Parts: sequence; C-alpha cells; structure tokens
Amino acid sequence: MILPKTPSFRLDGKRALVAGASSGIGLACAVALGEAGADVTVAARRRDALDDLVKAMQAQGMTARAMTLDIADVAATQAAVGSHGPFDVLVNSAGLARHSPAAETTGADFDAVADLNIKGAYFLTQAVAKGLIAAGRPGSLINISSQMAKVGGIDRAVYSATKHAVEGFTKSMAIDWGKHGIRVNTICPTFILTQLTQSTFDQPDKRAWIEDKIKLGRVGRVEDIMGAVQYLASDASAMVTGSALMIDGGWTAE
Repeated sequence: MILPKTPSFRLDGKRALVAGASSGIGLACAVALGEAGADVTVAARRRDALDDLVKAMQAQGMTARAMTLDIADVAATQAAVGSHGPFDVLVNSAGLARHSPAAETTGADFDAVADLNIKGAYFLTQAVAKGLIAAGRPGSLINISSQMAKVGGIDRAVYSATKHAVEGFTKSMAIDWGKHGIRVNTICPTFILTQLTQSTFDQPDKRAWIEDKIKLGRVGRVEDIMGAVQYLASDASAMVTGSALMIDGGWTAE
C-alpha cells in the first residue's frame, strides 16, 4: 500500500511580503513565515520598529529585511512591490480602526479607514499578483480580515463595512487569478490582545461583551494566528482559495 503524504508546511525558497509588520498580528505573521523558512520582507510605516524586528528575526536564524511602506499610498506601493518583487506570499495585516457609534461617523474617519482597509488592501494585493503573473509563478495572497467581516459589532459600522468589502474582493480575485495558480484568502480573527487593542479591553463593558461572545472562554492571542498563516501560505492549503479562515473562538458559530 502506498500511503498519502501530508503536503509540506515549509516555505523554503519562497519570498514573502508582510505589510503592517511593525507590531501585533503582522509581526507574528512575519515570524511565522520566517520560522517556516521564507525570506521575509517586513513592511510598515515605522522603520525603527521594522529594523528591530529584522534584527530579532535574524538573531533567531531567520531571513528578513525591512521596507518602509504605507499601503494607503497606492502609487508608492505599486512601485515598491514592482521593484522588490515578485513575492510568492503576501500577508496584508495593515489596517485602521476608528470606532464610534454609527450616528457619529465622520466623513474624514470613513475615508481614512476605507482608504487603508479597502483601497490600500485591494491595490497591494493586485500589485503582488501582477508581479507573479508577469513572472509566471503561482502564489498565496492572504489578507488579514476580521470576524467583523461576517457580523456587526458595537461602534464598528465603518470597520465592519471595510472588512466585508475585503471578503468580497478576495473572492473575486480568487476567481480571476485561479488560472495563474494564485490563491487568495483571508484570515478572520476575533479580538486579539495587542498594544493597539488594549484600550478596548480596558473598558469593562466592552471586555464583558467580548468574553461573552467568544465560546472558548478567552480572548485571542497573536500566536493563534501564526499556524493559520503558515497553512495558507504553504502547499498544505494548495486547494484553498476564495475562502475565509475563521479564528474567532466560536464567535460567529451562532
């Protein structure tokens, strides 16, 4: 009997770009890809934080380099990806949230969140795909979405709207680029405790709402995302595209 063999989760020989890598989920994703053997380019606006991350990753034997990037600047993003690519793997963790009651949303806040979470994410994904298509290479493109792409939430009308949009263009891009061997998926985390989300957890009513919704009885950690990123980036998920991987502790199960 010839037994099937589990596809490799390794990423040796692959070049990965992680946007929004200076902290939180993006930083964890960069480390996960580096641990799996990828040559990782970490990108964000804060160069000092990126340089610290690169040094820490290199000290652990990973291959990493930094690239200053603001994905809300579409022209600059296209130029940077074009000159430094092609990248076999994209993880876009860059994002913005300006939470408020829906009746109090301002045009400025709406535009700022949409410019980064929708427009920036869209054209970053497009830029990496264009590089792969031109090189005749397959790839895996991953956008960090949110459980709020599937449900609504308190004070999160704008944020939820942008993440619903990410799910929509992800599915359409997966259809468009499947013939090139390019897979496009999202990861949808629940509330993850990071420096940026600490202020939400510091509000007793918000923390109670979060903990009541998460069926596993705890809030998320960045480590909860790392295995999922390795899976979607690698050949282990070779037949997965146009999908959303929920890491929400059961929030959306009901």
